[in-house]
Amino acid sequence: MKKQMPLALQSLLFSLGVLVYTFLVALIMSNGDKVFGKANDWIGPVAFLLLFVLSATTVGALVLGRPVYLYFDGEKKQAVKFLIFNIGWLLVITVIVFLLLAFWR
Repeated sequence: MKKQMPLALQSLLFSLGVLVYTFLVALIMSNGDKVFGKANDWIGPVAFLLLFVLSATTVGALVLGRPVYLYFDGEKKQAVKFLIFNIGWLLVITVIVFLLLAFWR
């Protein structure tokens, strides 16, 4: 039988995935004009909205995908624990990012 990683560590990795993905999206958004040039009339808002939908789907899958899988696999307590760990890690990461923002000068 294969030994599994603890839920807290799994959820940390998923939360770090959210951080990396968010960082990449922010990088694209802050450098969009340099990379893609000035957006014409309608294409800029369309690109932004598509990126927003893709981001919501990706982050939703990272945060909720594993708990939903566990829930439907009959491991309801594990699913709730995973979701709570995930939200907790995201809270910790968010606080760290805001602290860096406040003190990075």
